[in-house]
Amino acid sequence: MTNIYIISGAGSGIGKAITQKLAQDGNTCILLGRTKAKLKETLAGLPGSGHSLLVADIKDKESLANAYQQLGDTALNGLIANSGIGGENYWGNEDRWDDIIGTNLTGTYNFVNTFLAALQRSSGEKHILITSSVLARLGVANYSAYCASKAGLLGLMRSWAVQFAPENILVNAICPGWVDTEMSQDGLQGIADGIGISKQEFYEIAMQSVPLRRMSQPEEIAGLVAYLLSQRSITGQTIDINCGSVMNS
Repeated sequence: MTNIYIISGAGSGIGKAITQKLAQDGNTCILLGRTKAKLKETLAGLPGSGHSLLVADIKDKESLANAYQQLGDTALNGLIANSGIGGENYWGNEDRWDDIIGTNLTGTYNFVNTFLAALQRSSGEKHILITSSVLARLGVANYSAYCASKAGLLGLMRSWAVQFAPENILVNAICPGWVDTEMSQDGLQGIADGIGISKQEFYEIAMQSVPLRRMSQPEEIAGLVAYLLSQRSITGQTIDINCGSVMNS
């Protein structure tokens, strides 16, 4: 039986890889994001048929509500809350705190609650999967909003896991470390520029704290997501996938 998943942030990076993996496994994917051109590019490369896209900003409840109306009576098997933004923030008139918290934490809250009714309609498997980050575990200077938003997602996940367990909705989160995406490459460049070295030089410094000395590939993260969506016993858990940079017992 084909499952139907909605994936936020499906136009690039981890979200795109998740969408490709789920489609390859024979599922139907609904791609959601702010940039229609990126969503269309992902959509065009998916195997199978029946996939679709919805343009919405997860910070905007009205935008999400309009997207939800386009679903009609579709029942979903999974909400993949993957959208997020990164980067530094500094106190002052141009502080990005509200934008980062509003996207990563509040936006995830908005996205899941908007599409929850479609998940509850399903008579089959029901999952909520949240993309957090290794920076929910670690502190990085000038990343206060990002670290706080990603740590907040873990508390949100645990609350929902308890709340929705009576409905047999499994709720989990993943914490990727360095993943070879455009966001990570931009982050490397930004930090390198800030300390006056090349991106390659900073990459080598960053990998010194990663036992496997490498970034994960988006496809590896997608494989973990596909597994979590295939099982029925894991809920309320955070799964770390970071090449050993954080080892939790």
